[in-house]
Amino acid sequence: MHDAESDTFVYQTLPEKFSDMLKEIGVDSESKEIGTDDVEKGDYYSRYFTQTARMITNRGCLDVKNTNIDVIQIIQKG
Repeated sequence: MHDAESDTFVYQTLPEKFSDMLKEIGVDSESKEIGTDDVEKGDYYSRYFTQTARMITNRGCLDVKNTNIDVIQIIQKG
């Protein structure tokens, strides 16, 4: 490593990274633990259509404050 680089790395989950990005543009949000919100308990896509992805990974949720949006769920399809 170069002398100008820090030796410590702060591990952040994906919701924490998104929360930090939202704070940079003035949106107050808080990351939640994976699997703790009611939004995460249901199916992500309908199984009646053939074009929808079958394998979906839940990446967590963000609790957004002072807006009309309550929760943002981060999912990954693949």
